[in-house]
Amino acid sequence: MKTIRPIVMKFGGTSVANVDRIKNVAKIIIERKKQYKYVVVVVSAPGDTTDELIEKAYQITDNPDKRELDMLLSTGEQMSIALVAMALHSMGCKAISLTGPQAGIYADEAHTKARIIDIDTRRIKKYLKQDNVVIVAGFQGINPNQDITTLGRGGSDLTAIALAAKLKSPICEIYTDVEGVFTTDPRVVPEARKIDYLTYEEMLEMAGSGAQVMMARSIEVAKKYNVKLEVKSSLVNKPGTIIYGSKKW
Repeated sequence: MKTIRPIVMKFGGTSVANVDRIKNVAKIIIERKKQYKYVVVVVSAPGDTTDELIEKAYQITDNPDKRELDMLLSTGEQMSIALVAMALHSMGCKAISLTGPQAGIYADEAHTKARIIDIDTRRIKKYLKQDNVVIVAGFQGINPNQDITTLGRGGSDLTAIALAAKLKSPICEIYTDVEGVFTTDPRVVPEARKIDYLTYEEMLEMAGSGAQVMMARSIEVAKKYNVKLEVKSSLVNKPGTIIYGSKKW
């Protein structure tokens, strides 16, 4: 039987911040599906939704229960995955949305900063075989108590990279609002230059120096499992920055 090795595409909050951007994301996914038969998509909560939910929790209490905070924060990604699935359906593309628990993402008990323990990909593969784009909620998993846990800052990148590692994906594309990794923040310094290629070590060094594009722990997982990454923009159709282990890839 043919091995299923889907491309993994991850879209950050700015990419799904409003209806027009969600429709744009759906078009990008459909274009990629023409090139790759199997596509898994990981989505963050729209825009500033997570920050707004945290703010509401702290308006109610100075010390919100961490289990309930995870229950609250996980709803942001649920909005995104359902809306992206609806957008794909409206364009004639088969798609199904899965929460982290539904996608088989198992995490430990550390509420608000859980670590992924394992991923059971059987359900994802079943839907891929049925020609669905599988849209997975980033930033969340299920713990041994059957409770939802969230993975902390950068958790959606972590979800995407962990899925790419487990599914042996040819590439994991990280879509954001910038065209790749730059020498410095292009939103602050207009003459910043995009870097076409970085090793994991170089990217880890940049993350350690305060680069906001990706968190160090996500890069560490990519390095450990040799997951090829491309950081690119969902707003313009241009090549991004490739992050990989060796320049001889």
